[in-house]
Amino acid sequence: MHVALTGATGFLGLRLLRRLLTRHRSVTVLAHAGSGDALRRITRFFELTGAPEAFTAGLADRLRVVETELERPRLGLPERAFRELADGLGAIWHSAGSINLEGDLPELRRTNVEGTRHVLELAAAGRGRPVVHHVSTAFVAGGRREGVAYEDELDDAYGFENAYERSKYEAEKLIHAWSREHARPVVVLRPSILVTDLPPHPELPSHPLQVVERIMRDARGTAGTGGPERDGRPHVRLLGHPHGRLNLLQVDHAAGLMVRLADRAPSGGVDTYHVVHDRDVPVPMVVALLERLVPVSVELVGTEPDDPSALESLLDFYPGLAVYLTHRRRFDDTRVRAVLGPSAASDRVDLDYLCSGLAARNHVRAGPAAGPGLSPARYS
Repeated sequence: MHVALTGATGFLGLRLLRRLLTRHRSVTVLAHAGSGDALRRITRFFELTGAPEAFTAGLADRLRVVETELERPRLGLPERAFRELADGLGAIWHSAGSINLEGDLPELRRTNVEGTRHVLELAAAGRGRPVVHHVSTAFVAGGRREGVAYEDELDDAYGFENAYERSKYEAEKLIHAWSREHARPVVVLRPSILVTDLPPHPELPSHPLQVVERIMRDARGTAGTGGPERDGRPHVRLLGHPHGRLNLLQVDHAAGLMVRLADRAPSGGVDTYHVVHDRDVPVPMVVALLERLVPVSVELVGTEPDDPSALESLLDFYPGLAVYLTHRRRFDDTRVRAVLGPSAASDRVDLDYLCSGLAARNHVRAGPAAGPGLSPARYS
């Protein structure tokens, strides 16, 4: 069976690609048209993360790069090329998308909703009836801040924290409608916030929590501008709940779970899985992370301050992070645990782990890369 993958040069997509290459001799990479460097970026990722030279040297023969435009019908391809691509596929992995928490809805719809529509168009055109594996997000649960979000739930009763969540919700609604119309299976994979302890590198894609790094960089220039202090550090009041929690999952573990879940025969409809950590990270740990990386003292407050300091005003430019510090819900993953058993459990995500993935170093720690005949990698 031949597979195609969108988003192969992204934070998650690179890890999915590595896992897919352990199962398939070749993979078609549906890259963004005009980029022209997808193979180089993929190869560089494997080089920087310790893949054997023979493995990276063989990538050019194992990867077929097709430049596409997700926002356009037929992925921007001529009709003949589109049909030939569709007919050669047995499975499609759709990992591409925008995770801009501060983006506007029309822009996010073009990428996340219309992009999904056109991937489904590719699946419908294929004579082999390829199975679609769609990477969504656990945050389609929207603005619900307490209780339990279940895998089969998909509604907008609680609204959404941002346009990103809404766009991913709309993409899932589109998938359900397509599955019913075509009587075709789709596997929907909903990861939580994906993280790594691999230090930042200019040639590696950033991960969602690296907004903390941007806050750190900007705050260093603002912290010395005066304002209240506590324990000799600038005092920052940050909207959040002391008993709040975030679900953070190692990206490599998430990719491994997703590919293993794809081994399971689909039911025929839409099978949805929460790819999440079995233990949430408490919000006070996120506060400790900020205090370790930035010279500030953070106080969680229930309402936004009426008299924000210069530093507190700066943090208002990053609403994508702050809103989630008020969440106390959890994501149910009963279906994943029923399929994969104890192996679905993840290693602990602690403060040292998170700091390692945010504190820049002069090198990237090397590690093994998985490929045919190679040991499975743990890029955590």
